[in-house]
Amino acid sequence: MEEEYIKLIFGLKLKQLRLKKDLSLFGLAKLTGLSKSYLNEIEKGKKYPKTDKIILLAEKLEIPYDSLVSLKLDKNLAPVGQLFQSKILKEIPLDLFGVKERDLIEIVANAPTKVNAFISTIIEIAKQYNFGKESFYLASLRSFQEANNNYFPELEQAVVDFAKAYHVDLGKSVSSNELEEILVEEYGYTINNDDLNKHKELDSLRSVFVPKTKTLLIASHIDEPQRTFIYAKELGYNYLKITERLYTFSWINFDHFDQVLNNFYASYFAGALLIPRNLLKQQIDQMLAKTAFDKSFLSEIRSNYNASPESLYQRLTNLLPHDYQLENLFFLRFSHTKGSTRYDITKELHLTHQHSPHGNQTNEKYCRRWASIRVLKDIANQNEEHIMDLQVSHYPDDQLSYLILASATKDPFKESQYRSVSIGLQITDTLSKKAKFLKDPAIKQMNVGVTCERCSIADCAERAAAPIYLQNRAKHQETAQVVRQLQQKFS
Repeated sequence: MEEEYIKLIFGLKLKQLRLKKDLSLFGLAKLTGLSKSYLNEIEKGKKYPKTDKIILLAEKLEIPYDSLVSLKLDKNLAPVGQLFQSKILKEIPLDLFGVKERDLIEIVANAPTKVNAFISTIIEIAKQYNFGKESFYLASLRSFQEANNNYFPELEQAVVDFAKAYHVDLGKSVSSNELEEILVEEYGYTINNDDLNKHKELDSLRSVFVPKTKTLLIASHIDEPQRTFIYAKELGYNYLKITERLYTFSWINFDHFDQVLNNFYASYFAGALLIPRNLLKQQIDQMLAKTAFDKSFLSEIRSNYNASPESLYQRLTNLLPHDYQLENLFFLRFSHTKGSTRYDITKELHLTHQHSPHGNQTNEKYCRRWASIRVLKDIANQNEEHIMDLQVSHYPDDQLSYLILASATKDPFKESQYRSVSIGLQITDTLSKKAKFLKDPAIKQMNVGVTCERCSIADCAERAAAPIYLQNRAKHQETAQVVRQLQQKFS
């Protein structure tokens, strides 16, 4: 066990023994002749006493020396030991949320027995479902985005400053040639368009950066928007002076959370550079002012930017909460293989709270009435590059409704693979006032669920599985009712 944790365990045990004796820190100091401040630092895990001091403490607290220095914990402190052994605290970037590890450990140590049992249960669940550092890091990043409504003014300003310094016109689309010139001339990059394609094992990668020679290897089969995003992201790393970074895109692994966070910062910078805030706001204003929704809206916006549909949807999640006070929204990305019945959520973001449509790890069938899935079905059966749809989804069980925008494209890296991105805006008074087109009768209105197995909508033609969870619940309720009747009859 790490020395830091050994200090913490000793301090927690000392505090527990002191409290059992009904001693204050002052009282223990008076009993042992050690200073109150010194004992306080020991209990907080900042200092580990020398042998003679441990012998003194053991004697005055009437506990064997070996028991005091042992790392074995009693049942009240057992969850703390589990936390140390699971290394969860090392995986979660506590500093990002202003939480100190020692403070959290102290809270756990002083928690009632039932709370400690709950913590132990969470740890066991994490082990059973094989939650590794990837799960914790990505969950932490999502929480960080959600805590900031996915809008970061310092990054927005950095893009404005960058554009001014390098005379990049944020009033029009930026080309890959323009950004490549800055990478080469200003940052000494060498662009290699050939060697990455010689390795079949790297087919899924779009780029690899070699820091020693500042060589950026680019896959030849990427399109112009993808190349421009890669260049913009590299500029983000350099302009923001980020050194702890990932060197592959799409990245395949990471060593610690700083790499994940910095990857997000560079990606945010790239999105803000390729889809400038003021320019996009003008187009959002025009869209919201129309009394009928123009389905060509997203296609027209796409033609104005050298960016993918996903970049555009991600950018909307930055601006809609901050500039339009539309904070209740979610973002989903799906993947689908032609001919398969599976639709998998590969990325999601929820702002302000967990919204009705969300990822489910139990292999259940997502509602086939979702716009996200319908566009995937359509593009798999049509020879189109991009399919977009719009609908209002009503969730009867939650009594919530969402305006959904969804786009589907073919995955350029995988044969017969498709992906969709969607953004859902919860229909609130704020959205109703801002979006004039919400009353447009041409917009599809659909009652939807989350998964078929848990959906109560009757006579659903799109259902892909029976509502087994609801059926089992109904059966249990019937059983309970009969048991109650029997109890009443024979009581």
